[in-house]
Amino acid sequence: MAGNSKRKGAMRNPGSKKGAVAGSGGQKSKGLQGKGPTPKATDRPNHPAYRNAKMAAKSTAARTQRRQTKEKASAETVAGRNPVVECLRAGTPATALYVALGIDSDDRVAEAVHMAAERGISVLEVTRGELDRITGGAMHQGLGLQVPPFEYATPDELLELAQRSTQPPLLVALDGVTDPRNLGAVIRSAAAFGAQGVVLPQRRSASMTAVAWRTSAGTAAKLPIAMATNLTRTLRDWAEAGLMIVGLDADGDVDVDGLELATGPLVVVVGSEGRGLGRLVKETCDQTVSIPMATGVESLNASVAAGVVLAEVARRRRIDAKG
Repeated sequence: MAGNSKRKGAMRNPGSKKGAVAGSGGQKSKGLQGKGPTPKATDRPNHPAYRNAKMAAKSTAARTQRRQTKEKASAETVAGRNPVVECLRAGTPATALYVALGIDSDDRVAEAVHMAAERGISVLEVTRGELDRITGGAMHQGLGLQVPPFEYATPDELLELAQRSTQPPLLVALDGVTDPRNLGAVIRSAAAFGAQGVVLPQRRSASMTAVAWRTSAGTAAKLPIAMATNLTRTLRDWAEAGLMIVGLDADGDVDVDGLELATGPLVVVVGSEGRGLGRLVKETCDQTVSIPMATGVESLNASVAAGVVLAEVARRRRIDAKG
């Protein structure tokens, strides 16, 4: 049918064109390649908008990490007369003191109620059965103290704080320390010897429980504690910022007497109680340091080893400041 027929010659063979057509439509113009559209301001490293966008992204990431860390943590109830009194003496943050109705009061109960009232902590009388439920069936002896989740800083905040200090940056990192008493003791040593903060990994690590707080003797209130989602990446970021990474290791490159890096910007990494430093963390270290010990003596635990090295760092820095 005529309606379906195709007109002959409608398709032109490009190869039949002879020569180039002069002007902007010629074939030579096809060889000219433009640079493309101008990148957005936020994609140009030298533009203020780029730096502002990076700072905003960093701030958002910090808020996200803090929220995730807080969600991971949960409120804790300390049970028992001695533990409750020790926590209150150490200044452990608390939201409520539970006292079982009808218990035999003694000096510890009276002291706990008095300290809680002085600090504005709610003192609530509950039945023994209710206190059993609150403490999860622990041996509470009629007293329970509710401790809120710990407020962690971020690794970036720790670095910024250390860099603003009038002293050379000194940070402590814990690689898999799982005993909260060791954690508390390390925090106490870090505060005593001038560190600006402590960082611990989010997984396979002790966290800031009431036990860790109590062992720190309240110094956790004065020293920022951060939690890193990836400790190795955090250490690499700190190394790029100019800090030297030194790990405690029984087979260290140098012993503590030869720790020449002590007076500069420094991160001291403490390994776990059993396996020591993890492989990736150890590979991140600029140097590993050991502690000379008498023959036949077992190795020091994590918190004692950290205290020895931090004391040596503080000693060298005092000498350096005088000289």
